[in-house]
Order: sequence, then structure tokens, then C-alpha cells
Amino acid sequence: MLSTIKRLEVIYNSINDSNTFTNGDVIYGEVRLEAEKDFQIESLLIKFKGKAEVLWTERHGQTTHVYHAKDKYFSVRSYFIRDKNSKSKFPLTLLARKHVNFCGLWCLFNRDLPSSFKGADGKIVYSLEAVLSRSMRMNTKRSTMVNFVSTTNTPLHDSKDKKMNIFTSGSVAMDVNLEKMGFRQGEGLKVVAFIKNSSSREIKPKYCLYRKHSFFARGKRRVHTKDLLKEVGDAIPPSAEEAVTRVITIPRDVEPSILNCNIIKAEHRLRVRLFPLSVFVCINIILLPCLVVPLFPFYFGYYFSLCPLWVLLPLSHYLVSAVLLPSSHSVCQSVT
Repeated sequence: MLSTIKRLEVIYNSINDSNTFTNGDVIYGEVRLEAEKDFQIESLLIKFKGKAEVLWTERHGQTTHVYHAKDKYFSVRSYFIRDKNSKSKFPLTLLARKHVNFCGLWCLFNRDLPSSFKGADGKIVYSLEAVLSRSMRMNTKRSTMVNFVSTTNTPLHDSKDKKMNIFTSGSVAMDVNLEKMGFRQGEGLKVVAFIKNSSSREIKPKYCLYRKHSFFARGKRRVHTKDLLKEVGDAIPPSAEEAVTRVITIPRDVEPSILNCNIIKAEHRLRVRLFPLSVFVCINIILLPCLVVPLFPFYFGYYFSLCPLWVLLPLSHYLVSAVLLPSSHSVCQSVT
């Protein structure tokens, strides 16, 4: 049977090459609706949602245990067409072969929220969802994900305090120093290691940057680790003492650290090992998102930077004039 709804989709404009948004940014988007035949609309709304969720199962004998947890950060909505609680009983009729675009602006939150994330047992997602309601029908829903990168902790994590780990064990000693704790994607991580080799054989420093994903639910923790890059330094001869400097370039596609979520953590560590001995130190570091320059200036930026917490701006302030046209055209008019 031919569906009445030919198209219902949510579209937003990218503001940079990486298609990411951060605190204080403004999303300009639209909901596109087109029908194959005449039908009546009870309501059409847009939801802006953010949540974190973890889920995994464990088998213990004959029993399967399910571990699930969810954090809802916000769920706000605004109606394009008639609030369901409205007393009006006259639905809007959309004519066949016509389409309409509903435009709007959304202000991204200034509160401390974690970045978008997807892991083996959990995710952090932000989405725009259009919901179309019709009488005696199931709601029709379409959504699109918003890639959010948090920068609220950047000044703290850019601290210049040195990070140092010392290991001493009989014939070898190692003192590892980092200039700071926070590094951006694509930045060079400078490692200075003071190594004393009192053994009878040569040793080599091996560097490994790895990530650690932790998921929490019902008092349990699920952990996944993965090596991101490995490098090997020059050999230290027997009975020698050297200061070794190594600059490791952090890959640009490495995800930022997430430390501000109750049920998901994405941590990063640098491990320096003296091969072939079982001597190593691990240093926690924080990976920050790379600074992104907008493709174009947004003149509302100053105003929206003043918005407290997160705000879904009233769409009626910006659009409410939707013009029905042939399917080859679409027009949105702003109303003052």
C-alpha cells in the first residue's frame, strides 16, 4: 500500500569541516515534510535530546545477567504545528505532492556535558528528532545525530604542570617527565626519560599510547583497552645513564578523553617500558579536541554565549511561516 508520507527528514547545516558542534554553538536546521496524498496533521514537533547509555550481558552458569544504565541529560521540544495539549481541534491539512520546510535555530548548551561517544558497551548521543502525529495512526519519527565535542574543561586540562613517574629496581632506574597533562589531537607529546642502566645488557625504551574505556552499571564495571600507537627508542648500553627525549605525535582521529560522565569513561595513558625487562611506568594524560575554525562567522554567537545551561530556542521566534510550493521548490520565511 502506498505510504501517505513520502518524506520526513531532519537536516542541519555544518559549521566546520569536521561537522562538529561545541558549547555555545548554534544549530540552524529544518524539517522537510512531503506527502503522496492529502492528509491531516495533528502535530509536528522537534525534540533535542542528549543521553548516555550502557548495556552489556554476562553469562554465569545457566543465568544471563543484564547490566544497563542510562543518564538523561536533557530532552526538550518545540512544536512547529499545534501542541497536543492545545485546545484547538482543527488539524492542518497538507496537500498531496506539496512539501513544506520548517526552519529553526537551536542553541547548544553551556553546561558541562560529555562529548559524543560510541564504544563497545555504551554510547553518548545528542540528536534532533522530528515527530509527526496523525489521528488514529502511529507517530512517524525521523532523527539525525549531532556530533557534540565538549570544551568546557579545556582551560583546566591545559595546565602546564609537569607529570612525572619514577621507577627504581635494582639494576635499572627510570624517571619519566611530561611537560603537561593535557594534549590536543595531532599535537606532539614530548616525553623526557632519565634512564640509568646498571645491568649487563642493553635496554630500549618502548612507548605505547593506549586508551581505556570503562562502562558502569549496577555496581559493576566493564573495561576495554586498545593500543593506539607504539614506538621504540634508541638502545641504552650497559652501565650507562642517559636522558632520552621522544616526541610522539598524537593521531588526529583519536577520540577526546571523557571524564565527566557518570557511567562512561574514556581515558588515555602513556606506557614507557624498558625492553626486554619487565620495567614500565604508566602516566595518565588527557586528550583534548582539536580546535576547529568555523566555515563562516555566526552573528548570533555573542548572544547565544550568554544562554544559561542548554536552551532550545522558541522556534516561533524565527520561522513560523511555511509556504506550500510544488515539490521542486521550498521556501522558508522569517517572521518579525
